[in-house]
Amino acid sequence: MTAPRTVTIFGATGSVGKSTLDLISRSPADFSVAALTANSDVAALAKVAISHNARLAVIGDESRYVDLKTALAGTGVEAAAGPAALVDAAALDADWTMAAIVGCAGLAPTLAAIKHGKTVALANKESLVSAGALMMDAVAASGATLLPVDSEHNAIFQCLAGGRIEDVARIILTASGGPFRAATLDEMRVVTPAQAVKHPNWSMGAKISVDSATMMNKGLELIEAHHLFPVGLDRIEIIVHPQSVIHSMVEYRDRSTLAQLGSPDMRVPIAHALAWPQRMASPCQPLDLATIGRLDFEAPDPVRFPALALARAAVEAGGARPAILNAANEVAVAAFLDGRIGFLEIAMIVEETLTRYSPPPPTSIEEIGAIDREARGYAIGRAESTRID
Repeated sequence: MTAPRTVTIFGATGSVGKSTLDLISRSPADFSVAALTANSDVAALAKVAISHNARLAVIGDESRYVDLKTALAGTGVEAAAGPAALVDAAALDADWTMAAIVGCAGLAPTLAAIKHGKTVALANKESLVSAGALMMDAVAASGATLLPVDSEHNAIFQCLAGGRIEDVARIILTASGGPFRAATLDEMRVVTPAQAVKHPNWSMGAKISVDSATMMNKGLELIEAHHLFPVGLDRIEIIVHPQSVIHSMVEYRDRSTLAQLGSPDMRVPIAHALAWPQRMASPCQPLDLATIGRLDFEAPDPVRFPALALARAAVEAGGARPAILNAANEVAVAAFLDGRIGFLEIAMIVEETLTRYSPPPPTSIEEIGAIDREARGYAIGRAESTRID
């Protein structure tokens, strides 16, 4: 990179945001931070905004504005708060934006960044799941570059370099299987939130860790891949790969299969997106295949992990179904993490919400927001009726 790349990070205090800032701190001459955002952690946001000399810091929780302004007093970093301020931050003249707000809350600022026609690194799969058609239409209209950051989609993106989407026979998403890959249904019925967030390979936030444990994350990634790489749903497959060394594969029609390998460290795909179309050094451990010794693969179990079938059915049906799936899952995961429902009830609540609520297909971000709210209402009611006393 010949000049410093200006960067905005939505979700700067989360796992992906921290990893992005870690990489930036190792190449300070190559990057200039425009804006950083967080949901409610004022202390952490102020700390990284000051240390990275950001122009703007935005806290999503509007009630924390005074706290943020006080924490930033005299530093030269501007403070702002609330959903509208998050969207406004997307209008800053940043070359590269990391969209890493967890959940559907990231949709509006991500879409705003896309509409400004710059490079957007997407780590918020829920936005693409809920509003895939709208987002991809916005990318086409603005000329923005959308770079996938999820390790699986970034792997596919790298395997497609130099190839043509028309020549793809299959896209193969790999899944670790999570902490309960070999558990029985009886064992899964009594797992605790503390057990569910202990991923065997990756260090992630609580929500995505639970999604990995239910394998809903792979269902969401299936929907994401459908929008990012339009080869047809029948050409996108999922295979369990416990070592998390191969992050995904692309098979071409000549039966050549390309795989992207790397350590299970999110800084690998983030570094690829941060420097794209060039490369940058990262502090990640190199692969030691001799020590790893073996790579295993198995088909996912649809009985123990029904979330996969729910996600595939939702994207096949289209319309509002993926947004309902995502909203219900966010509610159910939160209820599980709070100890209000059991682990196996997560997929059950999602399925029942999909059964009970069937609105017309959305045509705008406002309609998606309304569907999201309605679906959450159904899911909250179901979670309350399933509540563990």
